Amino acid sequence: MAETLYDALAPDTIIFGEGLYSAATDLLIGMAERELLIFDQDLTKGDYASVSRFERLQAFLGKDPQNRLIMVLHETEQLPRRCPRLFDLLKTYGHAMTIYETNDQAKVAKDSFILADKQHYLRRFHADQPRFRYASDDMETVNMLTMRFDELLEATSHTLSSGKLGL
Repeated sequence: MAETLYDALAPDTIIFGEGLYSAATDLLIGMAERELLIFDQDLTKGDYASVSRFERLQAFLGKDPQNRLIMVLHETEQLPRRCPRLFDLLKTYGHAMTIYETNDQAKVAKDSFILADKQHYLRRFHADQPRFRYASDDMETVNMLTMRFDELLEATSHTLSSGKLGL
C-alpha cells in the first residue's frame, strides 16, 4: 500500500517539504473547532489558492456561527487575484473572518504559523524554507505563538475588505 502525505507527518518533529507542509495545514484546519489564527507572509505557501483549502476553510467557518478565522499577513494587495476563493470566503463570512496586514516594522518576521483553538499549532520556521513542526497540546509553544500572534496583530496597519465602502 502506498504511503500518503498524511502518513509521513509525525507530530512534534521537524518535517521538510512543501507537500507535507500543505498536508499539515489540512490537519491543523481539521483540528480547529472554534478559532483559527494564521500568520503568514502572503499565503503563497500552504496551498491557499486551491479548491481543497477553500473547502476546508469554508467547512470550518460554516460549522458554527461563532467560529473565527483571523489572518495576519505581511502582504495583502495581491490576495484577491492570487487567492480568489479565499477572498470569496471573506465576502461570505466577513462576520467571522478578518484579514489584517502588518505595518512595515512587523515585516521583519520571516516565519509563519497556524494556531487552532490555542491548543494545536503548525510553525514554518522560515518562509523560504519548507521546514516546519506541528503539535497538539504543547502549551508552552502554543502560549508563545499566541503571544506572538497578539503582538503581530497589534502591529497591523489595516484590514482587507471584501467590498467597497459607501452607503
